[in-house]
Amino acid sequence: MLLSPRQLPYAPTPYSYIPSSSLSAKINLDQEVKLSGTAAERDLNDSLAEIYSIIITLDGLEKAYIKDSIPETEYTEICSRLLKQYKSNLSDDTVARSFVDLETFKRQWDIECPRATERLRVNLPATVADPSNSHTSTSTPHPSAAPSQPSASGSKILLATENFITFLDALKLNMLSKDALHPLLVELIQSVNEVTLGDFEGRPKIISWLIRLNGMRAQEELSEGEARELVFEMEGAYAGFKKTLN
Repeated sequence: MLLSPRQLPYAPTPYSYIPSSSLSAKINLDQEVKLSGTAAERDLNDSLAEIYSIIITLDGLEKAYIKDSIPETEYTEICSRLLKQYKSNLSDDTVARSFVDLETFKRQWDIECPRATERLRVNLPATVADPSNSHTSTSTPHPSAAPSQPSASGSKILLATENFITFLDALKLNMLSKDALHPLLVELIQSVNEVTLGDFEGRPKIISWLIRLNGMRAQEELSEGEARELVFEMEGAYAGFKKTLN
């Protein structure tokens, strides 16, 4: 009795490849694949992975805030923490060199995250950068009515005033590096927001300088011309702030 040839499980073609049983895998599938050869490489990869997760998380947080899916206080707390973690990771020179910049990192890992990109550019939660657009308005004012101001205690007004003076004094003392000025300006805008959520003359300049300083390297300094411009605009913002108190 003649045996018929074994039926192939696929339709053969002139270019069909028939696996050979003599071939064997050269890779041990049970062996752990190491992404890093040294402890330094492992630390670098961990930091870059954390930065990646911060960007993704921040983008989701911004979407939730826009949709009113998260309370403002919770949003502000989480956003501030993510921004600090992002900055802390990049404070390491090795991580910063590998990261290069945000746009390069996004291209390398094929991520978009436009909302996170904008928040990292401003480096402030939306509730701090633009409190007048907060979602917690309890009533709609009449169009002809002036924007209401929250009642601020004397201690909050004093703190905001002191922060203006401290910042201007730092400039007059030639403290012109980002790592000297940026923290002072963040404290200033936060204390101002405790006094008034409304816009005033010079407030957009504060935000503009925050973004500008945030884009600088930590040790980078303002030029003499930039410092004069900053003094002029902060004095204008201080005068505008004092008008809101009258």
